[in-house]
Amino acid sequence: MRAHIVLAHPEPKSFNAHLASIARETLKGRGWSATLTDLSADGFDPCEKATHYREPLNGERFDVQSEQRHASANQTLPADVYAEIDRLEQADVVILQYPMWWHLPPAILKGWMDRVFVYGEVYKSTFRFENGRFVGKKAVLSTTVGTSPETYAYNGRSGDIDLMLWPVNFSLAYVGFDVLAPHVAYGVEAGLRYSGADVVAKRLQKIQDDWVHRLQTIKNETAIPFNQMADWGEDGRIKPSAPVYGPFIRHRENLEIE
Repeated sequence: MRAHIVLAHPEPKSFNAHLASIARETLKGRGWSATLTDLSADGFDPCEKATHYREPLNGERFDVQSEQRHASANQTLPADVYAEIDRLEQADVVILQYPMWWHLPPAILKGWMDRVFVYGEVYKSTFRFENGRFVGKKAVLSTTVGTSPETYAYNGRSGDIDLMLWPVNFSLAYVGFDVLAPHVAYGVEAGLRYSGADVVAKRLQKIQDDWVHRLQTIKNETAIPFNQMADWGEDGRIKPSAPVYGPFIRHRENLEIE
């Protein structure tokens, strides 16, 4: 078995970096091979731009999808993009490790997706969801947040964690991954501290222990269900007869608010 871990945190001594290292060592201890991309340490450029393309289709105007498709067809994608696609291709399980910042992943992880999930090489209209590049591979988000599970409930003051993680999970499903339930580490207090040092230390140890425990059997986990291409009609909307798996793709236009 092979794993690839993508770390999106600028501090090498952060708890996120620690969790990424724990995942790598735990899986290697079980006989897996495991690679790690530390986006900040590697100097990954998260900004998609014309200068990444040495043989552009159009030197006058930069259209991202057109240039990605052209570079895919001519095998002239940037070397760092090819390297990441290759790591994803080889992996049985992909782990995205990051902190929640302003209800979203850090910009460097979003930029990694912008550049690595390339139009042409990774997806196109007939090459997505159940026909996607990474069908048969699993992916899981491992993310840290600063406060309790209660604050990230559907009615919590920090926002609905399922809603905040859904765009990344949906993007992973879009390119073919079987997406596993996210692993959310609650109460990872950083600059703002709400608890005593001993309480935080015990909490972090339990988070680490739970993560190690989960990794023992992660290859056997069942994926979160997502809709497949056959579930949408010609107008691009969910068919009345198709199943729905959450409030973000649904049959009803209006949902009751309690």
